Amino acid sequence: MSVTAQIARIHEGRSGLADGVARTILRGFDKHYRLFREAADRAKLLFQSADWPAMRALARARIDMYDRRVQEAVEEVLHAYPQAESDETLWAAIKLAFIALLHDHRQPELAETFYNSVACQVLHRRYYRNEFIFWRPGIATEHLEGEAPTYRCYYPGRQGLRATLKDIAVSFGLANRFEDLPRDLRSLVRALRQHFPRPTRARPNLQIQVLESLFFRNKAAYIVGKVINGHREYPFTVPILQNRRRELFVDALLMDQDALLVLFSFARAYFFVDMEVPSAYVSFLRTLMPRKPRAELYMAVGLHKQGKTLFYRDLHYHLKHSSDNFVTAPGIKGMVMLVFTLPSFPYVFKIIRDRFAPSKEMTRQTVKDKYFQVKVHDRVGRMADTLEYSLVALPLERFAPELLDELKTEAASSIEIEGDRLVIGHVYIERRMQPLNMYLEEALREGADDRVRHALREYGNAIKELAAAGIFPGDMLLKNFGVTRHNRVVFYDYDEIADMADCHFRSIPRPSSLEDEMSAEPYWSVGPYDVFPEQFDRFLVADPRMREIFLGFHQDLMEPKFWLDKQARLNRGEQEDVFPYPQDARFRRSLRTTDRASLP
Repeated sequence: MSVTAQIARIHEGRSGLADGVARTILRGFDKHYRLFREAADRAKLLFQSADWPAMRALARARIDMYDRRVQEAVEEVLHAYPQAESDETLWAAIKLAFIALLHDHRQPELAETFYNSVACQVLHRRYYRNEFIFWRPGIATEHLEGEAPTYRCYYPGRQGLRATLKDIAVSFGLANRFEDLPRDLRSLVRALRQHFPRPTRARPNLQIQVLESLFFRNKAAYIVGKVINGHREYPFTVPILQNRRRELFVDALLMDQDALLVLFSFARAYFFVDMEVPSAYVSFLRTLMPRKPRAELYMAVGLHKQGKTLFYRDLHYHLKHSSDNFVTAPGIKGMVMLVFTLPSFPYVFKIIRDRFAPSKEMTRQTVKDKYFQVKVHDRVGRMADTLEYSLVALPLERFAPELLDELKTEAASSIEIEGDRLVIGHVYIERRMQPLNMYLEEALREGADDRVRHALREYGNAIKELAAAGIFPGDMLLKNFGVTRHNRVVFYDYDEIADMADCHFRSIPRPSSLEDEMSAEPYWSVGPYDVFPEQFDRFLVADPRMREIFLGFHQDLMEPKFWLDKQARLNRGEQEDVFPYPQDARFRRSLRTTDRASLP
């Protein structure tokens, strides 16, 4: 055989090997996305049967789904093609073969991310570059279409507004009957008239566009769409809930961008949505919420790994087009986390310290477990979602000297300097918020009493809603809460959270003697999970004037009864309702007596 023929055979063999690895990875992704869509179908069935515990379990299970499929794909690649681990140069051909397989794929951007996840478990970090992995997307998703349309159009001018709204309400094929659909339609028409007061005229292009699939989360299903009239577009969402008899009712009409931003907030759990073409759903959602980054929208619809990929690209794109330095984040320094930020980028970076303060009796693994607990939990709009990364390389020159010294002193085990880059072994990234203590200090200085009252009321509401969701925040100091751009108070320090079921809420026993009463130390026994709510008012709000305002709203938090009642409801398997919209946005309903005690 000639040398030329031998070279051709070698190339043919490598080409076949690359194609085999690429097909194995894509097969693993297709399995993952099939299971992802099956989870959305199951969420619809669980909503119809009002099986809320199963819905929560499904949400938790879906978080792990991606990593399981990646691990399966890695094992299959290494078993069938061991050369993929020993010969990194194969991966340029593997990537090209993978791109060729995505020509008619409906989820190419997700498949590329899955490919990256598999490749990065096989490759050494020095090969994390665009030649071998998808640092930039290889397949465009603009105008990508599936077998079914992403959204449906309705034309009120043809059959009237009420008939159109009825068609929309029944189009999703929910098995449950409506409690009183004519009443709900009247409520919707009244609410729409408030947004389109006379003499608003219907333009020739008047239409209502509605996404094909419902959005399921907790105990609600949401219709998501927009009204187009002339040159104006009006985003909306309609939550559908159930009564005790599993009859459906329309609860509200949310018709402004801020309401949708809160609904799709980073502080809430991910929706279940059945999407053949996820990029088309995200593009539609972007027309409703143009201020919302694409990364956060992918996360909101349950595709958190794709969200992480886009966020990482956004971060490095921003670094290329900015010049400010990473600095220590404002606020009181934490005893467990070292927190820094890039002022021009609205996120904070959190690294676990090598050593904790003596009062923090925990390990590094305990902290990771707490953050994972939040990741898989229903965050009810009161806990910030975190993006967890390993081996993040950032330009060394962009770190302020003071921060770099602190990292070397306090988190040396988590960082490594490689040439002109600082590589962080493990980091959590969260949306940046103004710490609540700083927000209140600023409001007091400015004499903004209304802001102080609102923030303190929100602070207590956050604690109450977390308790209703089964989370005891633990360290509830003001500094551990932040204020979002929508003036909501959100908890972001998770190292001392606990399950409500594990806590023992007790009253302080009466002193049995004068010595007990005068003692500087507790005269009663304290177990590791004992909590004494009567002590909260000593440290939650130190300022006397603010404490008075806070207690005016939330005196019940200082009493064991509040916590024991929450605990009892959780033990009975009840799931309290925490609405992602104001109570005054809800429609009023005329109920039969049997339903009055079962308002969702």
